[in-house]
Amino acid sequence: MDKRDYYEVLGVSKTADENELKSAYRKLAMKYHPDRNPGDKTSEDSFKEAAEAYEILKDQQKRQMYDQFGHAGLSGAGGGGGFEGFGGFGGFDLSDALRAFMRDFGGGGGGGGFDFGFGDVFGGGGYERRSRGEDLKIRISLTLEEITKGIEKKVKVARLGTCDECNGSGAAPGHARSTCPDCKGHGQVRTISKTFLGTVQQVRTCQRCRGAGEIIAKPCTACGGEGRIRDMHTVNVKIPAGVSAGNYMTLESQGNVGINRSQSGNLIVIFDETEHDQFTRQGDNIVCQMPISFTLAALGGELSVPTIDGSHKLKIPSGSQSGRVFKIKGKGIPHLNSYGSGDELVQIMVWTPGKLSSEDKRILNQLSKSPSFVPPKSDKSFIQKLKESLGI
Repeated sequence: MDKRDYYEVLGVSKTADENELKSAYRKLAMKYHPDRNPGDKTSEDSFKEAAEAYEILKDQQKRQMYDQFGHAGLSGAGGGGGFEGFGGFGGFDLSDALRAFMRDFGGGGGGGGFDFGFGDVFGGGGYERRSRGEDLKIRISLTLEEITKGIEKKVKVARLGTCDECNGSGAAPGHARSTCPDCKGHGQVRTISKTFLGTVQQVRTCQRCRGAGEIIAKPCTACGGEGRIRDMHTVNVKIPAGVSAGNYMTLESQGNVGINRSQSGNLIVIFDETEHDQFTRQGDNIVCQMPISFTLAALGGELSVPTIDGSHKLKIPSGSQSGRVFKIKGKGIPHLNSYGSGDELVQIMVWTPGKLSSEDKRILNQLSKSPSFVPPKSDKSFIQKLKESLGI
């Protein structure tokens, strides 16, 4: 099913500021929260939809890409990861939605907060509370050829992986985890106090189990009870054609493994471009300069010019001026998340020989006396065209 427009989901205009977004999201989240609508799949879907819309629009970079490309700019790019330069919410689920709600309105993560009456959010139910694994970032340098064609790369990432000794449980072999007696397995401790505003319930992360809801009598000696150790992990990165320097992908669950089998973090892959010896990039166009002889510029003819995937025969009209730009359609960079490609722009530069033989000088001296070889002195249109071709 096609996704609804994020602004429509939150009921805000495209000029809505951060406070308007937050207010609109809070209203919807309170209305559709699973604890207020137990067993209602439609409400759960609306809750997730509102959280996803809020997570995209509150992030300026994601919002800019969404405004420019729509949902297509936020689509996944293979390998289980979303294209975060253009989104990354292909796998947005209920736990993500609940985490977003708790972060902004629940006071979770160790701090105090007001209880909205949702027991499962604050320790009355069975939602996952263990610390999610950390996100990691890596950079990949790409050549212009790789960017033009798209490429699949295998990269090694140093991360915290699952401990083989305890299989991620954190407990020594032969020992099991047990329910934390302080929080009774909820991961959070609730305190109630009376103030002039009324009864206030505060929720804090349980200090004994650090929010896991369980404790370990005898921790694993290999990982110290965390259930994870440092290792090298090979990741397959499918890079589509048309990316630019600064774009990035998010590979879900490819970051650090969470403590004691909790959810893994993500791997953020940022792209760089290596400098090319023949071409420069301007958006999705590529530009190259080609020196040509004076005779080719004057008489016209064919010029073989390099392209990303080979060469192309370019027709040079007689009388072409130095600095003139020719376009080779479709020989540039493919448009990301769209059809078609940019163009190749070839700028010709008339080359002047530095050494001349006596015969060369004799011929040129003879040609210099011809009126055809005298440049115009006050032809403004010629001067203007020359400036335009040189970009002056």
